[in-house]
Amino acid sequence: MHRLILITLISALSFAQSDFIKSENLMNTVEYLASEELEGRLGGSEGYYKAAVFMANEFSKIGLQPFQGKSYFQKFNVEFNEILPPCSLNLIKNENVVKEYKLGEDYVFRGFTGSGDIKGEVVFAGYGISSEEIGYDDYKEIDVTDKIVLVFKENPRWKIDDKNWSEGTPRPKSKVASDKGAKGILFVSFPNDQNPRAPIGSVLHGSGEQNVNFPQLHIDLHVADDLFKNSGYTLAELQTKIDNEKKPFSVELKSEVHMVVNAQYEKEKETVNIIGILPGSDEQLKDEYIIIGAHLDHVGQQGKEIYFPGANDNASGSAAVLEIARAFSEQNIQTKRSIIFTLFSNEESGLEGAQFLADNLPVDKNKIVAMLNMDCVGHGDSIQLGNGKSAPNLWNLARELDKQNAKLTVDATWSGGGADATPFHKIGIPTLYIVTRFSYTHLHSTTDKPETLNPILFEEITKLAFRTLYKIANGNYVREEIIN
Repeated sequence: MHRLILITLISALSFAQSDFIKSENLMNTVEYLASEELEGRLGGSEGYYKAAVFMANEFSKIGLQPFQGKSYFQKFNVEFNEILPPCSLNLIKNENVVKEYKLGEDYVFRGFTGSGDIKGEVVFAGYGISSEEIGYDDYKEIDVTDKIVLVFKENPRWKIDDKNWSEGTPRPKSKVASDKGAKGILFVSFPNDQNPRAPIGSVLHGSGEQNVNFPQLHIDLHVADDLFKNSGYTLAELQTKIDNEKKPFSVELKSEVHMVVNAQYEKEKETVNIIGILPGSDEQLKDEYIIIGAHLDHVGQQGKEIYFPGANDNASGSAAVLEIARAFSEQNIQTKRSIIFTLFSNEESGLEGAQFLADNLPVDKNKIVAMLNMDCVGHGDSIQLGNGKSAPNLWNLARELDKQNAKLTVDATWSGGGADATPFHKIGIPTLYIVTRFSYTHLHSTTDKPETLNPILFEEITKLAFRTLYKIANGNYVREEIIN
């Protein structure tokens, strides 16, 4: 009976204290992080470093202890590629410009594009696969020497020779094209999808060495239509043909383009995670920890002409982590367990910041009770709590807290981590991936701006994360063995 009364009091207290969190404060932080001044916060860039200094200063103001007692920064090195002017893509004929395309609307560069000023005929090479191992070669019947290759950005959704082709990221596909003699590559989304993807900024690149002299672009479907105009085919027809027959069909398009890009590549560039710690107060539990984190980075800018604000992805999650820390600190809330507040770099290039922290934890991993990850929490219509199939007790704790208040959580869940939670899930730490439903309308787009966010939902999801963290930090959750 006494335990039930105590739990009820703790729940009531956490609800009252969560009212400290206001959408105005959340949005103010997002406004700055998504501003043009920070140039899209590409990990390793000046804009990202400005954002990191700002957030570290906020951690200091609210009294979080620095990472390992020295600095809020955990430093590590990443690959870095900055896309500078000039940048252009034109359809040409007999050296004359037929049509100029607009960066950010008609096309974008892949984040790890190489540099180049090249002109050439365009050849369609299906999925851009050439593999003796799986017996599939989009290049077998065509010569792409000194030409520009157009390929689908994604892999086939069917298996080739009962195997899943794994080399589907831009760098491996670009290497195949380059090895075949091509001068550059154009990626395009599937035209037959119900909602085909527009070109988006992305710094995911895949394995292998950087080709610094090989341009990589992602073009919109209407640009592909222009390129196909003289071929006797449409892109949609060829996708249907290849997918139905499950064999290559590559053609010369009888069109030419001129592309220009200036990319400055660095094999290693320093970046930082930002880490602050709120010590616990209980003699028995203060050496147990909860991590709450969000990635601060986004996908940067291109050619000084466009930048990707990343308001939802993930200025929203970063602002939420800051406001939760502020709610604990400025209300002088004492928790039994200690809390590690973390902002990650280089999520966009493959969870690199989260992986680095998981590999270099400031405490024993067995002392970490749970990890809460906040990613894209400002846009949408409801709340999703991911990883419930791997950590059902943790998921149910958060789900019940939502039922007591906003009732915004949908039941969908999954296992295996999710975004920056993944590296922690892989080392046995129970994780909760907190995200809004329908969160990706403006994913990696120049339109991911503060005005697209839903302040009411943003506030509620942040309050739910606070309440969940409060309960865990006060001993109302026992670390569980994750289910794979």
